[in-house]
Amino acid sequence: MFEDHLKVVTLIQEAGEVIGRKKLQKMVYIAKKLNFPFQEKYQFHFYGPYSEELTLKIEELCNMGYIHEVKEKVSGYSQYRYAVNEEGQKLLSTYGAEIELLGDCVRSMNEQSSRFLELVSTIMYFDKFDADEIKEKVQTVKAKQKYTEEEMEEAFAYISNLKNTVQ
Repeated sequence: MFEDHLKVVTLIQEAGEVIGRKKLQKMVYIAKKLNFPFQEKYQFHFYGPYSEELTLKIEELCNMGYIHEVKEKVSGYSQYRYAVNEEGQKLLSTYGAEIELLGDCVRSMNEQSSRFLELVSTIMYFDKFDADEIKEKVQTVKAKQKYTEEEMEEAFAYISNLKNTVQ
């Protein structure tokens, strides 16, 4: 159990700071789909793949004092920021959970918008299908997002680039 918590702290540390719960969910999911050693179970939810397990881990890590969570009001809704605090730094330096090649992927994902990562993670969720079927499924389950063909192609290219980074 503790090892899985440590991996989440490592991911946040590699990112520097993650802005948004949805973004953090998508980053861990995408990392898992890229075969990084994350064990959280995901199911499809309103914003694509979602893990209740990860939500609980983040809450526990905040309560244990390893991750700093800041809630702020942005355009009428609550947004959360996550960063590893001093206690979390000590935890990493003591127990270290270096995950080879994770840093570049996480930093790249952290530069993307939550909306784009939602698209990427949804595409990866349907990765057992061919590209045309995936696009059709995304347009069905994400109709409200109105993703364009250009955004879809950009997401497929981004996934390919991430996969090449970790090989």
